[in-house]
Amino acid sequence: MSLQWPVRSGTLAWSNPVALWWSLLTLVSGVNIAAWFLLYRGLQDPRPGGLGNTPGIDLMLFLCAAYVFGCAFRSFLPRADVQRICLFDTWLSSVMVGRSVATVAEVSFAIQWALILHQLGSMTGAGTTLTAAWLVVPLILIAQCLSWYAVLTRNYLGHAIENSLWAVAFFIVGIGLCRLLPEFGGAMRAVLIVAIAGIAGFLAFIATVDVPMYLKRWRAEAAHDRTRLSPLEGLRDVRVRWVVTRDFAEWKDEIAWMSLYFSAAVWASLALCVCYACAEYLPGFRIEGM
Repeated sequence: MSLQWPVRSGTLAWSNPVALWWSLLTLVSGVNIAAWFLLYRGLQDPRPGGLGNTPGIDLMLFLCAAYVFGCAFRSFLPRADVQRICLFDTWLSSVMVGRSVATVAEVSFAIQWALILHQLGSMTGAGTTLTAAWLVVPLILIAQCLSWYAVLTRNYLGHAIENSLWAVAFFIVGIGLCRLLPEFGGAMRAVLIVAIAGIAGFLAFIATVDVPMYLKRWRAEAAHDRTRLSPLEGLRDVRVRWVVTRDFAEWKDEIAWMSLYFSAAVWASLALCVCYACAEYLPGFRIEGM
């Protein structure tokens, strides 16, 4: 079906900063897809002592694929859900399609974290880490509901709360990882420190950039008394309406979070597979007496 929504701005010329940004997104996503295939091949090696012998690694690879390919899809066809804007006029750019892909990808990513926390918590007997493993997925499921509410009703407050829940979930993940620090030494402790530092950076970004951006938009919409949609009205709207724009002014606030999301977060998903596959080697890094 070809929709007749207007192109709000001109072509995606190389002189347009949005073109450079999109090109970098697609390049990174292509590299990420190649990395997943290499990882899949390496972890499916049936040789004795191979990393692929870890029970549950097939599930981790499947979840990682959902995230890697989901983020690549959103990189190739960027869109901003509440604004209903996109770069390319195709039904694949519809908010319904994009948000559905994002939901599957994000829940898969949360399950990856839950699995690795459960693996490490069970290995060490760390109750705090096991509790974190059980909490992260329900919190992200609630965040997904709020995301859909924000998208359907065009209410930015839903996105602000959604991202706050992501922050809460990963604060809990960080606590679970901190609990493991006394349990491991050597390279494993270094990996934990890097992961905790990455989570701290993510939380700082959420608190200083992401949530304030959505709250600012919410207040601006309220000040202009913009009419919001009901969820049912929004359900139809996200299926049939998208507006193509290449105007940098309309994309500039999306560039920071999308760039980090479709690069660093995907690398984290790939790294989780590697860490999970190393289970049989982790006892060698346990601190004696623990």
